[in-house]
Amino acid sequence: MQSPKIFVTRRIPEKGLNMLRKECAVEVWPGELPPTTDELLTNVTGVEGILSLLTDKIDAAVMDAAGPELKVISNYAVGYDNIDIAEATRRGIAVGNTPGVLTEATADHTFALLMAAARRVAEGDRQVRAGKWHTWEPMGLLGADIHGATLGLVGFGRIGQGVARRAAGFGMRILFYDPNFPEGRQKETGANSVDLEQLLRESDFVSIHVPLSDQTRRLFNQVTFNKMKPSAILINTARGGVVDHSALYDALKNGSLAAAGLDVTEPEPLQMDSPLLTLDNLIITPHIASASRTTRERMAVMAAENLLEGFKGNKLPNCVNPQIYQS
Repeated sequence: MQSPKIFVTRRIPEKGLNMLRKECAVEVWPGELPPTTDELLTNVTGVEGILSLLTDKIDAAVMDAAGPELKVISNYAVGYDNIDIAEATRRGIAVGNTPGVLTEATADHTFALLMAAARRVAEGDRQVRAGKWHTWEPMGLLGADIHGATLGLVGFGRIGQGVARRAAGFGMRILFYDPNFPEGRQKETGANSVDLEQLLRESDFVSIHVPLSDQTRRLFNQVTFNKMKPSAILINTARGGVVDHSALYDALKNGSLAAAGLDVTEPEPLQMDSPLLTLDNLIITPHIASASRTTRERMAVMAAENLLEGFKGNKLPNCVNPQIYQS
């Protein structure tokens, strides 16, 4: 029996690749940058499986190029807005992701950004390296207290709850807004469910943990920022498109917001002529919230498991379109 043919759109940890190589014919894109659209279309021809990243747009054109043998698309990520799920479902193609495993690493990074933005860590580092540290200054680089402050979490899934657990250790008051959060579970989290208006009005820190959708795209805009405290700090480790970057620049520039920390932008990477890069009160990291060795390796294993189970005709361990199995 011929081994299933797989195209992996970028090199991932070897543990996952080795699992696939034992049972499949694996081709891995060798470049540091993602394949272009034309390169992607060429390389998926005749494959039964695609292991994709968030940087790869997997749409009808890609599925057409792969052909009728395509059975499984496994995304090396929790999110999957880069994949046309409706089109895959229509064709009976199973789509998998890697949920849960990123929770703690992403929550860690979220809190790292929160603390760094509050205490102006990046600004202080730049001053030292530029030779501007002349003496101890009683009014120098004054930041915001974290202990006892109010944290507002927009989205209260696994990662939002992970951030809440960390915030509890700092004695923070924790609010969250999530219409999909089950009623009755609020008490066990130690957080208070409120509407978005109250959260924005009362929070000293606002952290975003929602997927990108038509409802959440540019949820944070000029109107939203005007409802927040001028002393508030915004953190985004979710998706760049949830924040209107032009409005964020204006808010940080004119003092409507005190600071922000971003791990995600739109586009990625952020263009070097972006005005955001001129701001001292903004920290940007290159989408590294899940970038711990343990987490990325486990993601590779989960992505491989989705493909291998799909080829056997089994339901994917982490399937985002389970309706394909109902028929």
